[in-house]
Amino acid sequence: MILEDLGFWPRLALAVLAAWRITHLLAAEDGPFGLVLKLRQWLGNGAWGQLMDCPYCVSLWVALPLAALLATDPLGWSLSVLALSGGVCIIEAGLDAAASHRKEN
Repeated sequence: MILEDLGFWPRLALAVLAAWRITHLLAAEDGPFGLVLKLRQWLGNGAWGQLMDCPYCVSLWVALPLAALLATDPLGWSLSVLALSGGVCIIEAGLDAAASHRKEN
């Protein structure tokens, strides 16, 4: 299967889900064998360590390469980075709201 054969909307959905998964792994999980946790601990409380704790920040970095799945021109790529990060932010906010709702009940 070639991604270009899927069309824009399926590629967008795949890219948003991939961006969320990678972002969540880096910002909120220990990772396989605790490797991501060790990376976050190694980065400490400095600027890079704080960025790793923020899924909204991490999503921008994760979206940079994934945007190439959606656009090849500079403007389209730039907008795709923002759209992918925005999609991750929407998913994160929805999951946070659902978790808060479950805790209240």
